[in-house]
Amino acid sequence: MPELPEVETVRRQLAPRLVGATVVEAGSHPSHKFTPATETIGHRIVTDGRRGKFLLFGLDDGRELVIHLGMTGRLRLRSTTGGPCDRAPDGRDERDPDLAYLRAWWALDSGETLQFIDVRRFGRIRVVPASDYSSIPTLAAAGPEPFDPTFDGHQFWARLATSRRKLKTQLLSQRPVAGIGNIYADEALWLAQINPKVTRISPQRAERLLDAIRTVLRGGIDHGGTTLRDYRDVEGRAGDNQGRLAAYGRAGLPCLRCDTPLRSAVIDARTTSWCPACQRR
Repeated sequence: MPELPEVETVRRQLAPRLVGATVVEAGSHPSHKFTPATETIGHRIVTDGRRGKFLLFGLDDGRELVIHLGMTGRLRLRSTTGGPCDRAPDGRDERDPDLAYLRAWWALDSGETLQFIDVRRFGRIRVVPASDYSSIPTLAAAGPEPFDPTFDGHQFWARLATSRRKLKTQLLSQRPVAGIGNIYADEALWLAQINPKVTRISPQRAERLLDAIRTVLRGGIDHGGTTLRDYRDVEGRAGDNQGRLAAYGRAGLPCLRCDTPLRSAVIDARTTSWCPACQRR
């Protein structure tokens, strides 16, 4: 699933081409997860943003278009020629097989069409009053943004201290801090030298973990995100960060810090990799 660096990469690419454009036509797959796309017709996109793993586009009527990419969703822009898309959302086109998975589209007065491609249909779209995320529970409950300058290690520690779940599980819940998924959780815990199975850490270790989270997220953004299988940016390019991973997916390989073979286990249904020497309990 795209995490904060992947979503932020997409936001940065879309912002200069979407903000100021008006949606002149839109369509979607019949699923209720995608039909809100049509609620934007006739409205201008006035702001861009991101909250955790969600993209937020402000409309000129005080509402927001909220897009969650899910596991396999991606956004791309195409020139609007011969209609907003070459085929209906369930159509086939040998020239562009991705159109078989077109779940929503927005034709813009700029001459481009934004397309939401999603093979497994785990993504979703909502149009809500600006900043009112009550209909999107995961977003409504999300913790602070990791790069918020007012969010410090003590606040992070206090949020972690409200739960007795394993630390890795807490990070994936989005409640202590927003935007972390399986990949960057493993990376941050490895960098901070904290075992993913612990349920309590000191304020000092929480500070170290928050610093590590920020480091691995910045690295992911700087390298265009992590592509393991499905993720592509707006231009269809894979990210480069997968070549920089120190823990995620490296079970059995030597730790880049101490050469000890990394271990792997399923923690609350999520495969997790860590170093048994550097990340002792």
